[in-house]
Amino acid sequence: MRRIVSTLTVSAALLFSGMAAAPAVAADSPQAASPARVGLPNSIAATGDSITRAFDVNSSCFLSDCPAYSWSTGTASSVDSQYKRLLAVNRKIRGNTFNDAATGATMADLGGQLASAAGQQAQYVTILMGANDLCTSSAATMTPTATFQAEFQQALTDFSAADPGAKIFVSSIPNIYQLWQLLHNNPSAELIWSTFGVCQSMLSTSNTEADRQLVVAQEQADNGVLASVCAEFAQCRWDNLSTYNTVFTTADVSTVDYFHPSVAGQAKLAAVTWSASYWPNKV
Repeated sequence: MRRIVSTLTVSAALLFSGMAAAPAVAADSPQAASPARVGLPNSIAATGDSITRAFDVNSSCFLSDCPAYSWSTGTASSVDSQYKRLLAVNRKIRGNTFNDAATGATMADLGGQLASAAGQQAQYVTILMGANDLCTSSAATMTPTATFQAEFQQALTDFSAADPGAKIFVSSIPNIYQLWQLLHNNPSAELIWSTFGVCQSMLSTSNTEADRQLVVAQEQADNGVLASVCAEFAQCRWDNLSTYNTVFTTADVSTVDYFHPSVAGQAKLAAVTWSASYWPNKV
């Protein structure tokens, strides 16, 4: 992550079960509309951070992006990405994929990524962004909620004006506290986290439980922002905390950095987000 360490860029590839919920989606909200009413897209663009770039997914991708394994636009059969699932039911989407995510990105970068997607005339865009706003050097340096909301709202507003026909899928931020719960007694994980300064706001060995709960509270607030802002746009579908509430195991976490998803983790994220998408019954 660019604000923490120069050699190991981290993002929110922490796909674990949640503790608290953001506001539920009302039955009559845009996101709750019947997926059957939405036509299949002929192109897909992914926005986000290193999880969507499949950073550190395995030892062959050591300290590098491997977007073929991306949960959103990846082509690897072992992941069965959203793109692969769309391709299975709509051959017109073949090859029309764009991965505009960037390792180390924060919500401040989403507007530029969505501008790229609009220029590509993407008919469907996925967003998984926000964990780098939480994973900073300390709880005191996390992105304030008001700033996070303003950046997200402006990004969606501009994209909707530039590409009004596109459908948007917004994933919740994965639960960072659950990663700590899962691996904080693993000596290898703790060594990597400490050596490379991974998400020290949550994972620092010197943190107290009160310190960690500040991050938990901020993540709850940020997921609430994602839900409420998405609900303002008719073409936006929120995952209703599907990613945040998903239970993952140690096998789903990369052993390169004990932070990003492994290939199995990317596959699980693809399945979870697809089930929350516009077309869960198409494949």
